[in-house]
Amino acid sequence: MKSNYILLFVFALLILNSCKTNLLSTSSTSFFSDEELKLIYEQDSSQAMRVWKITNKEDSIFLRKTSQEVAFNPTDTTIHYFVHRLFKTVRNPNSLGVGIAAPQVGINKRIIWVKRFDKVKEEMPFEVYINPKIIKYSDEVKETMEGCLSIPDRREKVIRPDKITIEYQTLDGKLHQEIIDGFTSVIFQHEIDHLDGILYLDHLKNE
Repeated sequence: MKSNYILLFVFALLILNSCKTNLLSTSSTSFFSDEELKLIYEQDSSQAMRVWKITNKEDSIFLRKTSQEVAFNPTDTTIHYFVHRLFKTVRNPNSLGVGIAAPQVGINKRIIWVKRFDKVKEEMPFEVYINPKIIKYSDEVKETMEGCLSIPDRREKVIRPDKITIEYQTLDGKLHQEIIDGFTSVIFQHEIDHLDGILYLDHLKNE
């Protein structure tokens, strides 16, 4: 009987150590900071997040930061939870837009949502991109009107390259490369600018 108790005690210790190891492993590999996790999980995944704006001093300073690359596991539930909330934010009537970047909600990571106006046959879907970067710009440029969720009540004409080549990851972890042109390329350039702490106002010649 005594030997049975000893075996049960050893077995319980093994389970506790295993759980502790798993928890430490999870926390050590998380690419979100504690502050970011607090923002992400402060509300249900169906709820929009607060859009950070240049009219707020602390927000303005944060929006000038360069975002960190995301080293993620496709099975990580946190990134899926966050991108869902980020999508809810860009589709929220109070912050309705055609694109949004993670730093616009206080998350210093290279993640964006873009509405694909160039995919008309697929009803212009919204798509999420992880670690997007522009690897080539065309010589041809175009002028378009731009606005920004983080810069309320203002729109300006901005000149940008008409065609770009981008590289990015999808939520399954796969790497892709794609050529984008037209207005959709403007959205990509605008949102990737956010990841580098750049606002569309920085492109205006008169300011």
